[in-house]
Amino acid sequence: MSQAQGPLYNVLKWVAICGAVLWIGYEVYRHFAGMGPGDVLYIDGNNVFKDGHYERASEYFQSALEENPKHGAAIRGLSNSYVQLERYDDALRTIDKAITLDPEFAGNYALRGIIYDHLGRHELAMADYEKSLEMDPSVADGMHWLTRLLYNVQERPPTVKDRLEYLKKQFALPPEQRVLSDPERDKKQQPYER
Repeated sequence: MSQAQGPLYNVLKWVAICGAVLWIGYEVYRHFAGMGPGDVLYIDGNNVFKDGHYERASEYFQSALEENPKHGAAIRGLSNSYVQLERYDDALRTIDKAITLDPEFAGNYALRGIIYDHLGRHELAMADYEKSLEMDPSVADGMHWLTRLLYNVQERPPTVKDRLEYLKKQFALPPEQRVLSDPERDKKQQPYER
């Protein structure tokens, strides 16, 4: 046995291992200790949403809402899932609940604008986009570069602000010249939780 691996080395090695385990345990505890009813199910739903399993995500979000009917993030997640499942009326009813619970959260209005956009109710979509941007200008930032990197999104997706500007330009045209949607391009957009 070399001197580097003597009794002191073994003691220090175990101290380091125990320290690492304690630190990891503390971080896990700290993360979960502040969680309330529905938080774990919301996180599970968000993870499967990110993987594109929208029906399964909606089930997690609904379970989170059974634990905590006022869980705003779970309500938005459920609404987002409905959008991806093209259940726009359900999405609209769900996001309206989120707005009732938290009328000061700009993301609720941005999501409702997206839903109105899908429903072809573009004037209402523009009003919600404007409201969300007035409430929180950072809504215009869109998908963070790190999120784009993690999900391999090569091209920066259009933001709520981009969509609002596009719709305004289209509404400045005569009705017969307006192009208000592009289903092929829309399907290629990567959904994400902000």
